[in-house]
Amino acid sequence: MFHNDAFRVLDEQECLRLLGRVSVGRVVYTRQALPAVLPVNFTLDPDGSVLLCTSRGSDLVRAVDGVVVAFEVDEFDAATRSGWSVVVTGRATTVTDPTEQARLSQAGPTSWMPLRDPVFVRIASEMVTGRELTGAHALR
Repeated sequence: MFHNDAFRVLDEQECLRLLGRVSVGRVVYTRQALPAVLPVNFTLDPDGSVLLCTSRGSDLVRAVDGVVVAFEVDEFDAATRSGWSVVVTGRATTVTDPTEQARLSQAGPTSWMPLRDPVFVRIASEMVTGRELTGAHALR
């Protein structure tokens, strides 16, 4: 097996720390039996779950509520060939508890889009994986 010091697997704490540094990620889900990817802004809840705010009647909510999805974030620098990627896999649910809705209305994410009937979606961090690439050289 080829060993490469430029590649490193990240532990869960490092992954969560990196998730907290960015505000845009991608929800990966199934739409009409096909893979779909949607960029969204988000926040990381103190319990490690990913929080989104969208319209209650949106296609996204209908597709992901109660379903296992993936959520991916990354940062890369093409010039140095370095960066990282984190994937959170877990069940997505709409937040229905009034106390939690009130808390998230104050401290949760706000959509970058104007919304009618906003709702919060929580993606549980059931599996968190990540990798970092630091200055890899081109393969020839």
